[in-house]
Amino acid sequence: MAGNVIFNALVASLCLLSSVSAWPSNKRQTALTLDDVQNQALANAYKVLDGTLHDGLTRTATCNNNTVAVRREFGDLAKDERKKYTRAVACLLKVPSKLPVGKYPGAKSRYDDFVVVHMNMTPSVHATANFMHWHRYYIWAYETALRTECNYTGYQPYWNWAKYTDVVNSTIFNGDSASMGGNGDDIGPHAGMSLGSGEILPGGPGGGCVTKGPFANTTIHLGPLVNTMDPKLDIKPNPQVDGYGDNPRCLRRDVSNFFTNDYLRPQDLLAHITSNKEIATFQDTLQANTENQFKALHIGGHYSIWGDPGGDVYVSPMEPVFWLHHAQLDRHWWMWANYQEKEVKIRTSMYEGGTNWLDPNSARGKPTDQQELDVVAPRGMNHMASNQFFSTTAGPLCYVYA
Repeated sequence: MAGNVIFNALVASLCLLSSVSAWPSNKRQTALTLDDVQNQALANAYKVLDGTLHDGLTRTATCNNNTVAVRREFGDLAKDERKKYTRAVACLLKVPSKLPVGKYPGAKSRYDDFVVVHMNMTPSVHATANFMHWHRYYIWAYETALRTECNYTGYQPYWNWAKYTDVVNSTIFNGDSASMGGNGDDIGPHAGMSLGSGEILPGGPGGGCVTKGPFANTTIHLGPLVNTMDPKLDIKPNPQVDGYGDNPRCLRRDVSNFFTNDYLRPQDLLAHITSNKEIATFQDTLQANTENQFKALHIGGHYSIWGDPGGDVYVSPMEPVFWLHHAQLDRHWWMWANYQEKEVKIRTSMYEGGTNWLDPNSARGKPTDQQELDVVAPRGMNHMASNQFFSTTAGPLCYVYA
């Protein structure tokens, strides 16, 4: 009960925080589609790289059209490519933690290190100026760890929310050897949860432990800190009030089509991209919607997975699909910033918001504010300024989305 109260307060704090444009054709104007946005964003990104379009940033000579990495949708990867990715994630779950011994008893692996960092940073990187930029930094660090510590040769895939109406049986969650594992076992009828503004997320067709696919029988240790699952499931509380204690239990999911059917459709993503001209409204409405929380795309992705720890705002990176979800969030921002050629320079450097989501009067964020990744930062890349992550092809980054 206390966890639900805390969660509702956090969602309420987020709440404090259209028209679709037309696309020119040769003879007449035709309706803009989400694919148009993706294609034009990619074309403009390559123009920036070859110097025919300027976004106002300085980039290194090593990032160019020939060297830029391409992140692709998980379902668009060949089966062997998907398996290589999940094997790398499984590797990270086994590599020993680099955090100080005894400080975080539940941190057993390098994967857990990423979860602890997210737990530590949560108040300053949600509903703040840092939200999009810090998570871009964070996902890139995770991708780097997969490549440098677990011999992964690909790049971070994303989950296109609008691609799968039936996400339960999608390439991502169907439970075969090339998926991200199956749904949680069906535990029968169970309570949903309130999103804090009157809307109730119904219980899905899972709710139990994941027993199929690459992450079957995975043991998680950190959290829960803000448990959102039905109390009758008796998910063990963490032995420490801060959630850092060792609390071994199964990975649970409650994947459902609730959001993908009605709130994560192509037209919903398109409307969000085209109706927000400033980054403040763009990032705030991604996280919360004062009219209907179900329309907040960030919420929709997380609660299409739900479960434990997927439904816990602090510990959610412990869910392996978190990284696909947040790569899509990064792609959504990338499309918004790049799809209109005349807006690229303006939108790329937009930065707005406070610095603590629980304090509406917190100091305003500055592009030079340093972001923290602690032990999960790539070597020599900790404490980097937000403006180093304005673009996916400037600063230390060199990737696009296809």
